[in-house]
Amino acid sequence: MRRREFVAAIGAASIGWPVAANAQQPARVRRIGALLTGANTQLSDAFVRELETLGWSEGRNIQVEKRLDAGDPERMRAYAAELVALSPDVLLGTSPIEAKVLRQETSTIPIVFAAGVDPVSQGVVDSLAHPGGNITGCSTFEFSLGGKWVQTLKEIAPNVKRIGIVYNPQTAPYIESIVRSVDVAAAPLRVGISVKPVQDIAGLERDVASWAQEPDGAMIFPPDIFLSAKVNAIIALTAQYRLPAIYSVPAYAKFGGLLAYGPDFMDNYRRAARLVDRILRGEKPSDLPIEQPTRFVLAVNLRTARQLGLEVPASLLARADEVIE
Repeated sequence: MRRREFVAAIGAASIGWPVAANAQQPARVRRIGALLTGANTQLSDAFVRELETLGWSEGRNIQVEKRLDAGDPERMRAYAAELVALSPDVLLGTSPIEAKVLRQETSTIPIVFAAGVDPVSQGVVDSLAHPGGNITGCSTFEFSLGGKWVQTLKEIAPNVKRIGIVYNPQTAPYIESIVRSVDVAAAPLRVGISVKPVQDIAGLERDVASWAQEPDGAMIFPPDIFLSAKVNAIIALTAQYRLPAIYSVPAYAKFGGLLAYGPDFMDNYRRAARLVDRILRGEKPSDLPIEQPTRFVLAVNLRTARQLGLEVPASLLARADEVIE
């Protein structure tokens, strides 16, 4: 082997690419199948950009096949089968819900979820430290968040006495744990908690309208891929009925949500990309612990506060990571 060919082969091996027998042949393109909720391209773009920093570039040595399921179970199953049929090297899912659907199609292709609430109780992994099977990923929820949602709502709307928690039972099977964390914080503040299960957008509209019929109400929209796919409609409904609401995804404040407090989802997708990188280089998902959230963001939308007739306390503004004018 000539020196130039030897150096090229060593360079390819050092970043995990297959070394071709003939140095002039291109390396094999690795394929990633992504089953995603919603149309927030910023998150998937963050995933791809992080892969680029790790040596994987679309059109050169990776190809990312994306399918958007909009939180719809039937569409999710159809797209999962479609992606697995492409025989990708790794599968990416937005949440453990997608990961479980993908696992029904394959027990061998590695699966990484980007944003998961309590994946152990959902039966997706054996434990956070030792996932087992063909799934690993990133957690997004600490149960102390529930208390912070209640406290932040009371801070901006002191008259709140009732909080409704909206969720879809199919896409948020972990809701009991979230409700407990909210209830613990609400009880000393003499705030009543009511859960609002919804199955579709019509049920969502009915529940929000009904909740607004009595005074001093507010709403919490916890992590739920069904809600994520309907976020614009939800924000419009809370504005229409003049309901203070807090969301678990910080970006929703930019869309018009009053308050949002939760993990930095962009960071989650970057960490998911790093897990995918390790798998492409030969590590097994069963050996990769579930990543825990490391950065949380509080976002406040001042324009929405003014429209609701709420004054944002200086203490809340001082703590906010993002203030939307």
